[in-house]
Amino acid sequence: MTMTSDDVVAVLGPADKMFVAEIIATGATQAELAEALAWASNDEALIGEGRHLPTGRVAALVDLLRSDEEELD
Repeated sequence: MTMTSDDVVAVLGPADKMFVAEIIATGATQAELAEALAWASNDEALIGEGRHLPTGRVAALVDLLRSDEEELD
């Protein structure tokens, strides 16, 4: 099921409306967003656990989250 703005904010906290719209446009689920946030926050730990690198919508979300993070720096 496609996320709503409230779903995105529940995972990320307060976020810019355009950024929220970009995330929703991926067609990802709230679970995929939560997984992408985990990867964007600490990929070394997940790789250390033996997880495979994200693909598909999760990978797209990781890219979005990292690009947003870079813009804030």
